[in-house]
Amino acid sequence: MLFFPYSAVTAEAASGSEQTRQTLYMKTATVTGVPWYILAAIDQYERNIQKSGALSPGGIQIPEKKWSGALNPKADDNDPYFITLFNGFGKDGNGDGKAERANLEDALYAMADYLAAYGPGLENVYIGLWDYYRRDKAVAIISEIAELYRRFGRIDLDKRAFPIPNSYRYDYRSTWGARRGWGGLRIHEGTDIFADYGTPVRATTYGFIETIGWNQYGGWRLGIRDPKNIYHYFAHLSGYVKGLKRGDIVMPGQIVGYVGSSGYGPKGTQGKFPPHLHYGMYKYNGKTEYSFDPFPYLKTWERLSRRR
Repeated sequence: MLFFPYSAVTAEAASGSEQTRQTLYMKTATVTGVPWYILAAIDQYERNIQKSGALSPGGIQIPEKKWSGALNPKADDNDPYFITLFNGFGKDGNGDGKAERANLEDALYAMADYLAAYGPGLENVYIGLWDYYRRDKAVAIISEIAELYRRFGRIDLDKRAFPIPNSYRYDYRSTWGARRGWGGLRIHEGTDIFADYGTPVRATTYGFIETIGWNQYGGWRLGIRDPKNIYHYFAHLSGYVKGLKRGDIVMPGQIVGYVGSSGYGPKGTQGKFPPHLHYGMYKYNGKTEYSFDPFPYLKTWERLSRRR
């Protein structure tokens, strides 16, 4: 149990204030020894995969029976004594005498206490995360978001940039969902931005480079995961910025590669179509990853980039 009086910080954190949430992550880290950026990444991952009608406006969503204890006759129990008696997950994190799973501070402390039991060090923390989620993808995404938060020291990483610099010529329209035939009938999962060969391509978000290298469909391609769990896919590049590699951290507006016409064949295939950037966006919902139309986002980022 934490020895902090209940205060307005809990209500504000649940409502989604990034500054208040970061304060809460750091407070919980101080008490439990679990790094704040790990707790922040878990909380953000949970926010990313939540469906409408979730328990609270955001934050860690621990199943009711897991929280209170599988054999607890009171599924919505918030009494720390009985939750512990029935080997439940729930904890009182703010010292108000109740362990409420809809309370972000309680949920954060319960998760941190669970992970701390696996022992010190990040390796043990990630073992605990795998035991909790039982999904390699979930643990990988949480670790990537955590690295972003650790690197920049904050969670308000919301800036965006259009992928082509303003000073270069380009043209694009909505092409998501169009039919594609090469490699089998399929839909186009992105927006094509036509530009001259060698035009610089910029990262659109803060992100973690998850994939880099050759793909027979996308040619020289790049995949960047942002803190909101969106996977940004850059394809048909002519090459990358020197030294760029998997695991690197990028910022919005940072040049990562160059427009090309690679793909649709074995490694090195070029020129089967006019040079352009294929830009796709995907989201992982906790079970599968799906594509969605990036065109509206690109239009917004284009307007913002021109204003700057």
